[in-house]
Amino acid sequence: MIHKILIVDDEVLIREVLEFNLANEGFQITCAASAEEALKKLSSDHALILLDVMMEGVSGYKFAQTLREKGNTIPIIFLTAKDTENDMLTGFSVGGDDYIAKPFSIKEVIARVKAVLKRQPMANKFMLNKFVLDFNSKELTINAKKIDLTKTEYNVLALLITHQNRVISREEMIDTVWKETPFITERTVDVHITRLRKKLGKYAAALVNQAGFGYRFNASRI
Repeated sequence: MIHKILIVDDEVLIREVLEFNLANEGFQITCAASAEEALKKLSSDHALILLDVMMEGVSGYKFAQTLREKGNTIPIIFLTAKDTENDMLTGFSVGGDDYIAKPFSIKEVIARVKAVLKRQPMANKFMLNKFVLDFNSKELTINAKKIDLTKTEYNVLALLITHQNRVISREEMIDTVWKETPFITERTVDVHITRLRKKLGKYAAALVNQAGFGYRFNASRI
């Protein structure tokens, strides 16, 4: 499996060094010079973010905090010249998974990246406050209580959550969730969304209908 990594740093040289060496290790690399640019480039295909802390505009800490508040659990490794204990604690408190001080050894960065990615299969979950969807057990819990979902309801919810950055059309949902079932209409999709909303309580607000296009999961609605 080829892991896709997003590098976010406002220093061109650092981006180029990281991109060159990580690409040589077999990773697929995307680069951004700011948090604002990173938000536009980040997709559900990315497996990890290498994130500078001190950037103009939105800081790395703020960017990470924003992602976590939206329910995005992508692993984040901070890269920064600030290496005091308080800085490290701040990084972890906003959702960082690791912390590397500049100047760094590229071998150390590669080792840390591989170590964080290796841990991820054990934490294959989407978490939004008290809402937890476990992709391994295929179970949803809200406020630590298991929510009974049918196989189809789970598949619809998982599809929307794993593609949060875009709208999923009803046609695409049918092709993905009901691909082995003939004669499914778009109305069937709407019915399942309605059933899901009834089971999700306040989190139903995240299931957004984009009129004329389809549905998306928008964590910022919570």
